[in-house]
Amino acid sequence: MTRPYAVVDIDGVLADVQHRLHHLKRRPKDWAGFFGAMGDDTPYPEGIELVTLLAHEHEVVYLSGRPERTRAVTQRWLAANGAPAGTIMLRPDDDRRPARLFKIGVLRRLAGQRDVAMLVDDDPAVCTAARAAGFTVYEAEWGRPDPTLFSAQEADGRT
Repeated sequence: MTRPYAVVDIDGVLADVQHRLHHLKRRPKDWAGFFGAMGDDTPYPEGIELVTLLAHEHEVVYLSGRPERTRAVTQRWLAANGAPAGTIMLRPDDDRRPARLFKIGVLRRLAGQRDVAMLVDDDPAVCTAARAAGFTVYEAEWGRPDPTLFSAQEADGRT
């Protein structure tokens, strides 16, 4: 029997990115610094525990607005912080759409393959759009998006 997908965001759900937001508060924004520091993110225990529980009955898909070029550091970070195995889906490097548009598109593609049981995300705009598209959403509140991160996800389409 094919297990349904549990789709889980990384930044703000599993990874605490607060220590690198200062790179986005300057002008011009230091995207290289922001992404270069992601290997030093501390995990949110609540997020790691939730995805571990979901992995018992679901196939985990990590869906992040992180650019594709960060795949290696993302894989290392997930493994080093005890996240269960899963498929990692990252934003194409040249995709600058708001996170909600990028992620809903991926969710729809996944739903064409099998049941998407749940999306776990911290971005209110992504959660609202996913609910409107008919997906079940668990809105993670332990890493509430900082206005700087929200802007990077929605206005800049960069994470």
